[in-house]
Amino acid sequence: MRWLHLRLAAPMAAFGGEAVGARGVVRNFPALSMITGLFANALGWTRTMTNEHQQLQDRLVLGVLWEDDGALRRITDYQTASLRKNDRAWTTRGSVAARAGGPKTYEGSHRRFRDYHTDLRMSVVMRLDPEANEPSLNHLADALTRPARPLFIGRKSCLPSRPLYAGVTEASDICTALAKVAPQEGPSNSPYRAFWPLSAAASGQVKRDRVWDVTDERNWRTGLHGGSRRVCEGRITADGGQR
Repeated sequence: MRWLHLRLAAPMAAFGGEAVGARGVVRNFPALSMITGLFANALGWTRTMTNEHQQLQDRLVLGVLWEDDGALRRITDYQTASLRKNDRAWTTRGSVAARAGGPKTYEGSHRRFRDYHTDLRMSVVMRLDPEANEPSLNHLADALTRPARPLFIGRKSCLPSRPLYAGVTEASDICTALAKVAPQEGPSNSPYRAFWPLSAAASGQVKRDRVWDVTDERNWRTGLHGGSRRVCEGRITADGGQR
């Protein structure tokens, strides 16, 4: 099978998780919806192309590998904004957003906390199922090489520090693909932290340290997140052995 290899490197990155209140948390791996949006942005799709977004997300099979234990390095950005009932703001649609009146409780500062991964160094391998449909892996690779719009890793402030496209690799399963793209400069007995879907077939006896349910898919037609899928966490070595 052919797997597209992405290198995610950035001073700061955000893999958003379930947010409650004013705290914007991050997960240890990018959501399916985030990768879908990344490709859609590179392809130049608009928000109204909901069917195209949904079909692409449904085809994605992806795994990630931390090239170090960067998941342990996080910062929290404290943000404040004075939002009054008569304030105006520009939207991505190019129109002005405004509140229709509103109580005086809008007066004053709004506080927000936003978590970020720092010094991100991560590899992502992905394939499309079915592969024959459009857009193809080659089409996605071309879009990452010459994106229609600027790309970011999570939030718009998280710009990549290197090109995202890192090539195509052949592997029989997702864990073998992750092992093939793992950095080779380290000792072969030093496993890397990795995440992959439980539904993806893996050859050999792959040890899973943890399996849990995650909600990271978006219903692009309604704009809501929902549903769940099972994700595995484990350690994978660069020489192809899994631990």
